[in-house]
Amino acid sequence: MSISLPICPCQINPSSDDISTPLLYQDCCQPYHESLLSEETDKVDGIKTDTAERLMRSRYSAFVLVKPNYIVKTTLPSQQNLLDIQAIESWAKETNWAGLEIVAHTPKLGKRHAQVEFKAYFNVSDNEDDGLQAHHELSAFVKVTDKANNDARWYFLDPTVEMTITQKQPCICGSGEKFKRCCGMYI
Repeated sequence: MSISLPICPCQINPSSDDISTPLLYQDCCQPYHESLLSEETDKVDGIKTDTAERLMRSRYSAFVLVKPNYIVKTTLPSQQNLLDIQAIESWAKETNWAGLEIVAHTPKLGKRHAQVEFKAYFNVSDNEDDGLQAHHELSAFVKVTDKANNDARWYFLDPTVEMTITQKQPCICGSGEKFKRCCGMYI
């Protein structure tokens, strides 16, 4: 299903009017949302985000447009089964999203990690002027390479997922390094 929105949700920033020519949803996040998943399969497919910031923006838009499957499939594969898709969907529907501000993007942390500091704005009351608040977060991302086809893809590292991990076990991203020297440094 194609949605026609005038401005992509990730382009709306209530704390700034700096965007001179904001992108339409169809030219921004929609291609990522529509191409990532096939309903019949769990296989990740489609257009890949080229940076952690681009993935962050597409995930924000997925929350605004209530696309919980996209949120799950762009989370590190070893964490996906631990996510509560109904809770994600419920939170996305119940939140009155107001915009996104990318505070900072650190595209290269070590071999395969990046960070995006952002503020996701939302309204907590019907009065948009009084109820604007921000969820301020520093998110970690990891670029995972599928060794079978040498295909690399960015994923969100979810620090809220409860996992039983020891610091010396192989990393959850599949890098082959010990967890403490890889993703353990960022979550």
